[in-house]
Amino acid sequence: MADIIQLLPDHVANQIAAGEVVQRPASVVKELLENAIDAGASTIKLIIKDAGKTLVQVIDDGKGMSATDARLSFERHATSKIRTADDLFQLHTKGFRGEALASIAAIAHVELKTKQEQDDVGTAIVIEGSNVVSQEVVVTPKGTSISVKNLFFNIPARRNFLKSNTVELRHVIDEFHRVSLAHPNISFALYNNGSESFNLPISNYRQRIVNIFGNKTNEKLVPVEENTEVLEISGFVGKPEFAKKTRGEQYFFVNNRFIKSAYLNHAIASAFDGLLKSGTHPSYFLNLEVDPQTIDINIHPTKTEIKFDDEHTLYALLRSAVKHSLGQFNIAPVLDFERDPSLDTPYSYKNNETSVPKVEVDRSFNPFQEETKAKGTSYKKEPAANWESLYVGLESKGTKTHHDFSEVHFESEESTASIFDDEKQIENVNTTYQLHNKYIVSTIKSGMLVIDQHRAHQRIVYEELLKNMTIKGAISQQLLFPLQLHFSTQEITIVKQLKDDLENTGFVFSNFNDESLEITGVPVSVPESEVSIILEQLISDVENEVPDSNFSAIDLLAKSMAKSLAIKTGQSLQKDEQEHLVNKLFACKEPNITPANRSTFITLSVDELDKKFI
Repeated sequence: MADIIQLLPDHVANQIAAGEVVQRPASVVKELLENAIDAGASTIKLIIKDAGKTLVQVIDDGKGMSATDARLSFERHATSKIRTADDLFQLHTKGFRGEALASIAAIAHVELKTKQEQDDVGTAIVIEGSNVVSQEVVVTPKGTSISVKNLFFNIPARRNFLKSNTVELRHVIDEFHRVSLAHPNISFALYNNGSESFNLPISNYRQRIVNIFGNKTNEKLVPVEENTEVLEISGFVGKPEFAKKTRGEQYFFVNNRFIKSAYLNHAIASAFDGLLKSGTHPSYFLNLEVDPQTIDINIHPTKTEIKFDDEHTLYALLRSAVKHSLGQFNIAPVLDFERDPSLDTPYSYKNNETSVPKVEVDRSFNPFQEETKAKGTSYKKEPAANWESLYVGLESKGTKTHHDFSEVHFESEESTASIFDDEKQIENVNTTYQLHNKYIVSTIKSGMLVIDQHRAHQRIVYEELLKNMTIKGAISQQLLFPLQLHFSTQEITIVKQLKDDLENTGFVFSNFNDESLEITGVPVSVPESEVSIILEQLISDVENEVPDSNFSAIDLLAKSMAKSLAIKTGQSLQKDEQEHLVNKLFACKEPNITPANRSTFITLSVDELDKKFI
């Protein structure tokens, strides 16, 4: 029988490795930025086109590579970071496995230009799908410039899995934020389609956070600092009143490497216990310094998950450090009783000795005597009036004092005839009933109807918003005072893209800045206090759930706003409100499902109820 096991060709193996390392343009951005940091760069520029699908270019002023190193860097598992397996537990660099450039070169067109400081000329290499097209000498500044073009050009199936440019751009910016937050001592710049999106100068950690998320962020931050033998914690957490419904501003860095950890995230949430509104999440930007021997980074292809030797200790230290900071800066209540200044000792009595107070008692005092003496004054007790006089006129006089209750007349209520039949009237009163402030129960001919009030109202609001945005006839109510909201640069960009559709729903915008916007009018159904929550939810939906190009942005906007504006579970409704909700639901075009294709109601027939009693 012939042998059937064979070694894969290098270009196939590289494409398989690329499936783990390169999932989207943001993966390329992460690997290239980390390589630039490992090269000792002080200035890094990231240039992208079409959300990275057409071009991802990283330019740094690091130490560069020689001609031999430049060629070897694209070989599989070629690295300068480790020599032995033990080095995996003494890592102080970002990249170490040496598979990133080989994987990227297997599924894109790559151009590399690099030069070391002591060399007069540099090296330029062009690779297409693992094939080296050219390698030549070139004049280039110190450092490295690497361009990745036409990602997944030779794997069209993988390219089809990429999302829209808005979603992919959001992932790229997320990676840019993670790397730049971990290294405030490096200058970063991001250029998207020829325009500058971020320019982050060298600064301290607090300034780096403010430069990324806007000046308004400065007042939201509470510093956290804790040094122990096991763990060093530094960074900031957000004040509870600025907590958001999304988890966007949550960053853990372990030894300057961004990680995701649900366990440590729970430690932060427990530190904020009792301080946050329901459904909101705190912001945090925390750096954790631990011994590299106590962690294992090499457990996930993207290196965003880390295994700790002693997670329980880290949990306790992190939770107590955050709780201490919230109490120290008067964010959380502490057991500290306020001092009453009226109880302070006056200065004139400060050095005086205390004396025991003396109480004088008149032992000869007799309250039953008619005359008593107190301090030399005589008092004469007046004799009580004859008690028998109190009962004068109350003698029984036979039957004259007896009350005959048979003579008492009661006023009767005026009876009015009803134009409706009594049975029909009772039936109409009991048409709807609210159960646990969540469901509306209504009777039908075949049995009963159970409606989820939140889902049903979502469908009603969704169709009303779609109608308003389509015919552009929404009614707006003007605000007495303009409402100013603060967002990050990227969030403002998203709102600008949706400005026309938002105005069709009833919003009126008067001013747009890089970090804030001003609203002078809102839809009639939207309370002013809910505007910021609605826009935050809308921005989150656009960033995370943008459908493909064959779906309209108006539909997404209507879905997001309907989710925010719908009455919530737990809200009590009056009888007329319940009936109005039921009538409006069944007047919709699709009353059976929510905009997210979930059921709005169920029916229980009499037969089904009868079976319950068998």
